Amino acid sequence: MSQIALPEFHMPFPSAGCNPGIARTREAVWEWADSHDLSLSPGARKKMVRTRPELWISLIFPTASQHHLDLFCQWLFWAFLVDDEFDDGPAGRNPRLCEPAIDRLVAVLDGEEPRGAMERSLAELRSRTYRDRPAHWIRQFRRDTVSWLWTYYAEAVDRATGHVPSRTEYITHRRESVAMQPFLDLHEITAGIDLPESARSLPSYIALRHAVTDHSGLCNDICSFEKEALLGYGHNAVALIQRERGCSLQEAVDEAGGELARIARRVRSAERELLEEIGAAGIEGQTRTALERCARDYRGLVRGDFDYHARAERYTRPDLVEIDDRESLSEHFAA
Repeated sequence: MSQIALPEFHMPFPSAGCNPGIARTREAVWEWADSHDLSLSPGARKKMVRTRPELWISLIFPTASQHHLDLFCQWLFWAFLVDDEFDDGPAGRNPRLCEPAIDRLVAVLDGEEPRGAMERSLAELRSRTYRDRPAHWIRQFRRDTVSWLWTYYAEAVDRATGHVPSRTEYITHRRESVAMQPFLDLHEITAGIDLPESARSLPSYIALRHAVTDHSGLCNDICSFEKEALLGYGHNAVALIQRERGCSLQEAVDEAGGELARIARRVRSAERELLEEIGAAGIEGQTRTALERCARDYRGLVRGDFDYHARAERYTRPDLVEIDDRESLSEHFAA
């Protein structure tokens, strides 16, 4: 696999750089994890250090305040723990273990009393995030977060049955499983905007969010296919392309790179259509400003996500994957 070359790709969106608060956020996220008893084994801790959640947050939110940067990074740290548990741990291979684990997380997100470190940390994040947020935003964030969580159950069922999704099925699944949608919701907090339900229902706004999310999912798949192959994880666009076409791995990677470029063009197309729909719907004032802010910031978010995957050792050094990286975090889900 080491002989596979990643596709050359022209990123059409300029970089806004990295948030200057990154160093403080890195300290804050580990302090938060320790204070919430999210103690990691040496292998899992090493994996999280290579993952660099503070880098991703600082690249996609380059102008966020320190307070928001810290909060969002703590969400991402928690999400990576969930991801590694269900990707590598026993719950991700056994639907009977996965279902109650997801049920519990959803229940805590909905306000039920937490049990165990992962649930307590989720309850604390929920409390801080929901503070002063309007009801329609909370509904959106809850819907996006729950949709992401249940993708792990779908994958556990696929693993148990040996089902391999088609590429079309996988695109829909990946749109939720990459967990970008909740962070698009969090963007509204740091941007200081409030999108009404009518704005969220604009076809071009939905298309823009889908394009941003699809780009992140495919970029992640391209950069992580070696690591995931080493761990025996099959829900990856590159692997599915190779399977369906019967082509070489390099050809599959190259085809995925071409699709990534097409998705970037979809982002631009959706931006143009959004401006047209704003005019056609007669949207003015704060709602117009908020939608224009989303279109502008989403470009930087796509670029930041792209740059992160080129820099984080979780993706640039798949050869560093070790057996202890696969240690389960199940004790964090226990009472």
